[in-house]
Amino acid sequence: MIHITTDQLFIWINSFIWPLTRILGLIAFAPVFGNVAIPPTIKISFGVVLALIVAPTLGNLPTVDPISLPAILILGEQFLIGVAMGFTMQLVFAAVEMAGSLIGMAMGLGFATFFDPQSKGTSSAISQFMSLLATMLFLSMNLHLALLSTLVDSFTRLPIGADLSNTQHATMWWHIVTSASVIFTSGVHMALPIIAALLSTNVALGILTKAAPQLNLFGIGFPITMGVGFLMIMILLPYLSAPIAHLIELGIQHAALR
Repeated sequence: MIHITTDQLFIWINSFIWPLTRILGLIAFAPVFGNVAIPPTIKISFGVVLALIVAPTLGNLPTVDPISLPAILILGEQFLIGVAMGFTMQLVFAAVEMAGSLIGMAMGLGFATFFDPQSKGTSSAISQFMSLLATMLFLSMNLHLALLSTLVDSFTRLPIGADLSNTQHATMWWHIVTSASVIFTSGVHMALPIIAALLSTNVALGILTKAAPQLNLFGIGFPITMGVGFLMIMILLPYLSAPIAHLIELGIQHAALR
């Protein structure tokens, strides 16, 4: 005869619900995993599978009623940790899109915007291109697996039920805040070579207009700046993979909450 105590039942339920909440928090906000094109059923099923894999590896969990206030607070903490990790990775792709937006505006393509279903807003054509490039690198270099590995390791660094108000954990949360400036600075650095070339082109056009006022600057300036912009993108495209991959790896390190 098998006897199951109430404490054992609580532990079984909590060992599945709590990691599932952290995993779904990351899936909801992380790039690629949280894409709106993926049906919610697939996302939840994927989270359940990961939770079933992680649950047996968890250490000692608090023995509390799953519908009690302490259990709900722990549930909220797990969701907050998952959201923080996913949001940190989302900042990386936002930085890449920002670099594309800066390039597009310098080229004069600021008006060429498209509706982005992921952000529910508009983004420029160059931003969409840079975002697709970052997504392909993210998948081709198996960095999505590195992100999942970081998620699984987080259950060791931030155990379920740990006190998140102590100094060490408070430093982790502050690290996420400061990582945003580092990531966005890297995005600006990525766009600087093309922006510098376009700035030099605009200065040359200004000098040419002063030398020959009869030239129609608006007639020749727009195709020239656009052509220079596309030429620079074509030249730098083979070299963009390294900084974008480094930026994604940097985001994964920040998502590790170390």
